[in-house]
Amino acid sequence: MEHVTTTDKTRLYLKDWGSGRPVILIHGWPLSADSWDDQAMAIADAGHRAIAYDRRGFGRSSQPWSGYDYDTLADDLAAVIEATGARDAVLVGFSMGGGEVARYLSRHRGKHVAQAVLVSSVLPFRLKTADNPGGTDASVFDETARALNQDRPQFLTGFFKKFFGVGSGPDLVGEPLQQWARSVAMQASLPATLGCLKAFSSTDFRTDLPAFTIPTLLIHGTEDQTVPIGASSQPAAKALRGSTLLEYEGAPHGLFATHKQRLTKDLLEFIAR
Repeated sequence: MEHVTTTDKTRLYLKDWGSGRPVILIHGWPLSADSWDDQAMAIADAGHRAIAYDRRGFGRSSQPWSGYDYDTLADDLAAVIEATGARDAVLVGFSMGGGEVARYLSRHRGKHVAQAVLVSSVLPFRLKTADNPGGTDASVFDETARALNQDRPQFLTGFFKKFFGVGSGPDLVGEPLQQWARSVAMQASLPATLGCLKAFSSTDFRTDLPAFTIPTLLIHGTEDQTVPIGASSQPAAKALRGSTLLEYEGAPHGLFATHKQRLTKDLLEFIAR
């Protein structure tokens, strides 16, 4: 099966590697399932089933005009779970993907899910408001949207430098990997890129957090300049009873590449519990 069809007839490109307990990997913005390849291969090699899909509008999935809100994205995840027959699954959400994990658990009552992992996640709420003073000003996200509309390749060049921590210390990835990330991001439609920017920057997941009634692991870099840990995984971990937060000292946002061996090890150890 290379595609899953959602309730609104959107086709989601799917990778389904290995056999055993399913681990569903949800990618971040503005990439695709390919960003999980290193971890997916290790998960399959370890005797599990690695399932990764391109979010609607990204990678090789259909590019509909609408559906970039988290309710629809959670329903897309539900379609993947149903189509693949995943049971006793582990959901792993990177960055924006953490939102799909949260909304699926609340909207679909955690059906068929036994564990959750949030990596560099946007939870609990990215936007600065009166009751969320640690969030980011709306003007920052507005400027991002403006820059994407004006010159997307130029914006992505700077974005991925920060994403991978280039120039803020010893460079952990080279220019070829940055070029690859830009090329993957450019596969997405502009409506999807902008729609998902709006979704992850403005969706308040604080009411979804009580749905985390399963073992949950959070992983986040202390030098993440894209989604700062102090406004995301640290408060989220405090709100998620019984969760575990692993802080990667000095690590940037793109842990799947910059700290892939450590991330893979921590994922496999958690899945095996």
